[in-house]
Amino acid sequence: MEDVLKNASVKRIIAEMHLRNMAGQVRILSDSARSAAEAASALGIEVGQIASSIVFKLPDGRPLLVITSGAHRVDTHLVARELGVEKLHRADADFVKSASGISIGGVSPFGWHDDGTLSNPEPVILIDLALDAFEVIWAAAGHPHAVFPTTFSELKEQTGATPMVVGT
Repeated sequence: MEDVLKNASVKRIIAEMHLRNMAGQVRILSDSARSAAEAASALGIEVGQIASSIVFKLPDGRPLLVITSGAHRVDTHLVARELGVEKLHRADADFVKSASGISIGGVSPFGWHDDGTLSNPEPVILIDLALDAFEVIWAAAGHPHAVFPTTFSELKEQTGATPMVVGT
C-alpha cells in the first residue's frame, strides 16, 4: 500500500492540502474506496459521510463537479434546473481524466491541475448540503485507496463550491 503514496495524483493532493493548511491527513485504505459504500465500510463510518466527487459535462463543455453525500444519487434533472441548463451530460473516463488529471475512483474535490497543461476550464463546483449534517466527512485523495478527513465548511471553503440540494 506504500506505493499509493508514490502515486502522482496522491502526491499532488497531499501537497495541495499542505498549501491550503488543511489539518486532515491522507489515509491509505487496504480495501478499495472506489464506491462510497466501500469507503464507508473500510473507514467504519456511515456511507453519508463520504464526499463523492462526481464529474459531469455541462452543455458548453465545461466540467461540473458535484461533491455529494455517498448516501445520495445526484438528481441530474434537479441540478440542471438549478444551474439553468437544459441537461447534464454523463462524463466518460477519458473526460474525467482530462478534466481532473485523476482517474475515476480517486477523483479528489481539489488539486485537479498538476502542471497547468490540462486543457479543460476550471470546473463548476457544487457541494451537497446533506454533507453538512456530519462533523467529519471523507473525500478521495487521488487514488481508490486514498482518502482524507475534512468538514463540510472546510471543503466548501477550499473548493469554492456552491452548497445545494443535489439528490435524494
